[in-house]
Amino acid sequence: MYARVVLSFFFVLLLLISYSIFIGTIDIRSYFFPMSKSLVVVAPTPCAPKSPIGVYMYDLPRRFNVGMLNRRSKVETPVTAGDWPLWPKNSGLKKQHSVEYWMMGSLLYEGGDYREAIRVSDPELADAFFVPFFSSLSFNTHGHNMTDPATEIDHQLQIDLVEFLRKSKHWQRSGGRDHVIPMTHPNAFRFLRDQVNGSIQVVVDFGRYPKGVSNLRKDVVAPYVHVVDTYEDDEPQDPYESRTTLLFFRGRLFRKDEGIVRVKLAKILSGHDDVHYERSVATGENIKASSKGMRSSKFCLHPAGDTPSSCRLFDAIVSHCVPVIVSDQIELPFEDEIDYTQFSLFFSFKEALEPGYMINQLRKFPKEKWIEMWRKLKNISHHYEFQYPPKRDDAVNMLWRQVKHKLPEVQLSVHRSRRLKIPNWW
Repeated sequence: MYARVVLSFFFVLLLLISYSIFIGTIDIRSYFFPMSKSLVVVAPTPCAPKSPIGVYMYDLPRRFNVGMLNRRSKVETPVTAGDWPLWPKNSGLKKQHSVEYWMMGSLLYEGGDYREAIRVSDPELADAFFVPFFSSLSFNTHGHNMTDPATEIDHQLQIDLVEFLRKSKHWQRSGGRDHVIPMTHPNAFRFLRDQVNGSIQVVVDFGRYPKGVSNLRKDVVAPYVHVVDTYEDDEPQDPYESRTTLLFFRGRLFRKDEGIVRVKLAKILSGHDDVHYERSVATGENIKASSKGMRSSKFCLHPAGDTPSSCRLFDAIVSHCVPVIVSDQIELPFEDEIDYTQFSLFFSFKEALEPGYMINQLRKFPKEKWIEMWRKLKNISHHYEFQYPPKRDDAVNMLWRQVKHKLPEVQLSVHRSRRLKIPNWW
């Protein structure tokens, strides 16, 4: 009798042990094969820096890039870090579309802090390819009037560049999908843009082009380069009370497409003592006046312009003036990492054009919440600084990080296209 009870007990115990081993609560191997310290797997530190991407930059003659900064120079050899020119101080609004210049400079620079992208000399080791054509500066320099003979220079540069790329085996290998081309002016590369629409385009928004040419899936949204000076010593005892204007706007009123909202807003916002809404053009003196106005205002209005975005938003950010964004179709840079609702307010066209609605919302906005947004602006504004030499987490490094995020899908597309025998079925 007792023998049966003992046998039954050991049988049940054996079943329990077997079940525990099966579901993983007991690892019997650890009793017989203890792991040495060298075999212990340690999870990587979440904040450990990842390797920068390797970028091969084509050596293009200077007429495609920095030659446009000094048109009297006849030097055609590719620019190097040793003779990299400073961005001219008297460039005016051309600066807002100068992302191409800062991205190129970041690859030429060889020192400094950790960078998201480094230049490689062997194209076979490259993760991506950079095309150093200043397409925005080309439009501003050669084709700004869109009818004069100089426009043909911009057109010819695009023709020459496309011909150069088509001859490149690296372009042919990927169909240009792993090539990065900055095009931040709405009219940049306007003649032949559809012929490079497989590339990773660096744009400020998608206002002028169909989804088949430029879209968020493959392209990178960049901030405009701000034209006002960064507010460096913004340390008042009471930041809310020190800014005496409630809402500030200076700029052109007559814009295309969604930009017609600016004229309508002028009528809606007239007659309010705490609102500064002024028509203005971008001269050196007016830019200084805009900077002063933003620094003394609680909120800065950003209505859509000719396209959904404009430089004004980023001028507000570096002025620590809480942006009020009225643009239904705007895309924002770095939005996978930065939550704009933490330091910006958004109104639809319908809300903004309802008499009294937007102003009433701003007037009753809690002081404590505004100060929280103001502090956030001060903490994140360095992400919108373009500079040479580049610095960790500045705008150009943030852009290269965005390019890095696009590369896995690029590789997927390239690898699939190499083995498909029939047209894509989905």
